[in-house]
Amino acid sequence: MRLTAPPSRRAADAHCRRRPGPRVPRRRVRRRCGGAALLALLLTAVTACGTRLPGSAFTHRPTAAGASTAAGANPASDTGVTATEIRIGVVTSLTSPVGSEVFSGPRYGAQAFVQALNDRGGLHGRTVKLVTCDDGGSGIGNQDCVHRLIDQQHVFAFVSGSVLDYAGAPYVSGKGVPDVGGQPIGTAYDRWPHLYGIYGSGAPRDGQAVGWNGTLYQTPEVFRFFTERLGTTSAAVVAYNQADSARYATQLKAGLEAEGYRVLMQTVDFALPNFQAVAAAVRADGSQLLLDAMDTRGNAALCRALDEAGVRVAAKATNVQNWSQTVGTDYGASPGCRNALWATSASLNYEDVQDQAVRDFRAAMSRYYPDREPLLSAWELEGWAGAQWLTDAMDSCGADLTRACVERFMNRTEPYDAHGLILPASFVPQPPPTGPTRACLNAARWQDTAYGGRGGWVTQVASMTTTCFEVPQLPYRP
Repeated sequence: MRLTAPPSRRAADAHCRRRPGPRVPRRRVRRRCGGAALLALLLTAVTACGTRLPGSAFTHRPTAAGASTAAGANPASDTGVTATEIRIGVVTSLTSPVGSEVFSGPRYGAQAFVQALNDRGGLHGRTVKLVTCDDGGSGIGNQDCVHRLIDQQHVFAFVSGSVLDYAGAPYVSGKGVPDVGGQPIGTAYDRWPHLYGIYGSGAPRDGQAVGWNGTLYQTPEVFRFFTERLGTTSAAVVAYNQADSARYATQLKAGLEAEGYRVLMQTVDFALPNFQAVAAAVRADGSQLLLDAMDTRGNAALCRALDEAGVRVAAKATNVQNWSQTVGTDYGASPGCRNALWATSASLNYEDVQDQAVRDFRAAMSRYYPDREPLLSAWELEGWAGAQWLTDAMDSCGADLTRACVERFMNRTEPYDAHGLILPASFVPQPPPTGPTRACLNAARWQDTAYGGRGGWVTQVASMTTTCFEVPQLPYRP
């Protein structure tokens, strides 16, 4: 249960298809079959912005890194586990209708982590083998991947999944296969047991209704952050004339109004959006904060219209899915708007190499995937964090590795932070939220002049574990 400047879970794209901030894919989307529906799926899946935990949870308690033991002492202890190997599955919507880069980040992060782990000798003498599957961004494809990896490849667990339609979730859960560190682009991670999203969940996750009897909760810490940091009190929300996009925009409006914002709602045609009219409306309204329920193509076009009209806002808020190095080129035609981009998340900035965990991530990405330097993203770092989480869970079992042991680690009461990479998260079921809660976030701003002029995301908070707010918990039906 988490929300961000936009609601609270994770959101994504409006063309065919969270942590803090509105969520949308970062690459251009091909319009075809229900594109906007895909967008809405992503939008409503990623609205989460911060972590709601007691203050005592925000302490760094590193877990074991994974020492090795003699392979000969290892039993073939469970499905997918032999004396020398652990087989793990990764499902990604690489060839989805929204483009190959939209969902690929977590997979690359997980692969880099596992390669680095194996280069250090593996886990207790076992090599970790990742078996990947591209579900094509469809529910049928996802079910096919899930069956293939469970029934044919006999994987021990899944890790760092990022899929458009997790239609195979009931089968994964029914087979008791742990799924650790997945991106919640949908409601599966708030419904099914054995599924552990990267941001944690306090929902019952009993396989029945999503969340609490069909209700999830968003928290508006992102909006509170901008009010306190930039003094913003007015906002514009831009959406497509499509049901899912409009629904997500309504969630944004509710969160903004809960924080006392005056909100200007703007709707554009999905096929022929008139962003010049939006720019004129934003200017006339004097909106200080700009949010949207659109895809990257729409965002780039809106920014271009704003720059051409000379409209400046205090901040154009986006989410962790858009926290990517490609912003420099995606918004190439609108430098003014680009330098007003802010992103919020529940994980560290991949640029903050003063942190050891980030340095480890960057070193592994540079070694194993040097061609991805201009494509680095927060999602890649979160994919690495998901692999770290699963590894620490497996390491806790020693040589006698079982799914039951891994799940005991995942369900423990002590929150987990992936060695400081993510805000502390857990899966202890909580009663339906009532009253205000403490929600925390990380935030960064794009600056063309940063990092020797190459441009990049510059962290705007002293610490994501102390940038916290007491905010209301707003119910919504996904």
